[in-house]
Amino acid sequence: MHLPRAAFELIRDVLANMAAGQGITVVPAHAELTTQQAAQMLNVSRPHVIKLLDEGRIEFRLVGRHRRILASSLIAYQRSQLGGARNAADELAALTEDLGLY
Repeated sequence: MHLPRAAFELIRDVLANMAAGQGITVVPAHAELTTQQAAQMLNVSRPHVIKLLDEGRIEFRLVGRHRRILASSLIAYQRSQLGGARNAADELAALTEDLGLY
């Protein structure tokens, strides 16, 4: 059976996480999550997720009084946060080198 490279990498990552004792959740990109589910995925509190939604940092829609978040929107937010953290770490490393501390 021929497996596309992206599928192989996904399976490899899933198996690596399982071997490390990490939990795995597979969610379709079009799935709608509750604020509690989003909080669990981000490993933050539900009130923090609500704050992020109200600030417009994560897209959502209202179903009656309830907020629903597309899994793809949550993943986009996670990626932007990881990118920002990487940039900050790179800047810190460059500053450390410039100051001769490294």
